[in-house]
Amino acid sequence: MKNQDIEALKEAIESSPDNLPLRIMLAGKYLNASQLEEAENEYQTVLNYDRDHVKAKEGLAEIYFRRGRYSGVIVIVEELMARHKASERMMVICAKSLVREKSIEDAQEIYEKILDENPDFEDKELDENLRMPSFDFEEEDEFDEDDPFGFGFEAGPEDKDFLMEKPDISFKDVGGMDKLKEEIDLKIIKPLENADLYAAYGKKVGGGILLYGPPGCGKTYLAKATAGEIKSNFISVGISDILDMWIGRSEKNMGYIFEVARRNTPCVLFFDEVDALGASRSDMKNSSGRHVINQFLSELDGVEGNNDGILILGATNAPWHLDPAFRRPGRFDRIIFVPPPDNASKEHILEIIMKDKPKEKIDYAKVIEHTKYYSGADIMAMVDLAIEEKLKIALKTGVPEPINTQDLIQATKKHHASTREWFNTAKNYALFANESGIYDEILKYIK
Repeated sequence: MKNQDIEALKEAIESSPDNLPLRIMLAGKYLNASQLEEAENEYQTVLNYDRDHVKAKEGLAEIYFRRGRYSGVIVIVEELMARHKASERMMVICAKSLVREKSIEDAQEIYEKILDENPDFEDKELDENLRMPSFDFEEEDEFDEDDPFGFGFEAGPEDKDFLMEKPDISFKDVGGMDKLKEEIDLKIIKPLENADLYAAYGKKVGGGILLYGPPGCGKTYLAKATAGEIKSNFISVGISDILDMWIGRSEKNMGYIFEVARRNTPCVLFFDEVDALGASRSDMKNSSGRHVINQFLSELDGVEGNNDGILILGATNAPWHLDPAFRRPGRFDRIIFVPPPDNASKEHILEIIMKDKPKEKIDYAKVIEHTKYYSGADIMAMVDLAIEEKLKIALKTGVPEPINTQDLIQATKKHHASTREWFNTAKNYALFANESGIYDEILKYIK
């Protein structure tokens, strides 16, 4: 039996297809009738007319939540929250989506915002997963601000051991990525080789580049190869090198690392998972986290020292979590998408991996036909699976058997591409949170 309200709205829209309030009403009727596909089509049509339409985004988030597409919910609601247009209902389904995606800390932040606005709020799922127990402290308990954990010592930058190296790999060791190599060559290598020419135009040697893309596609390896290409020092910085439990020490660690780089130019300073150190400050309640980010920005600007001769490379799988201030010109002013390798690059990567392994003549092109969506790390995992199968035989016979084409093809059936989940999330950000156009490359790649 047809729904008369729906049929009447459809007729009205036929004569006025750009009437967005009518389409929102129709989408709502579909949603109430659990006709989710039809509702989604209507909400998407509204967004084609008006990409910032709040009601349409709320409707899509509701549909995604019902369908279990939690990453889509998270992207839409985070964008609405950034615009201060997220209703309590949207924040609730976002918090629940984060819980179900095992992102408990992020869910906790949203849950606390809900409670700030509505102290009487109750929800069984969120309360069970996120409500923190309270602790009572006796009045006589002493609290030492300088030693809050009672360890009786004070840590500092001088206790950190930062590993500086000169990599022995270069671009020839990196399979494919020709376009990326060209950009890095223009931004980094040419200025170092022609410092006087660049100085004549007022161009400094150094700067910042942000590499982003799915995990396992060679961002870290490319950074190290860049340092090897220009024969410079290389410092790899992780979150554990910066963050410290003592108040003020994290900022000092950040400054110390930059100072080491300034004393050892030319130097490539590489921040892996940079979003962990430069998360969006608007999402933070913790003032100490904000101080670290402000220190990071200050060091990038060279406020306390000259950054000439320092190339700052950042790599992240989640650029949407990075504070927008890092993308300002003069900081990470060049943002490069590092996609999964194309087939030619995959062949090159596979040849490099197989170089010193016992093997028969391998039809690399035939193997690559079975590696759709594979990253470089996926190819390595596939080779490892093939080796494990050969080792099982070799352990019985005592003779190493060569790997052949069929062995590698069989391995591809056991290993699934790790990039698909990333693209599912990235697509949502590219469609719904791409006002500045930084994710256009993702949309081009998907198409």
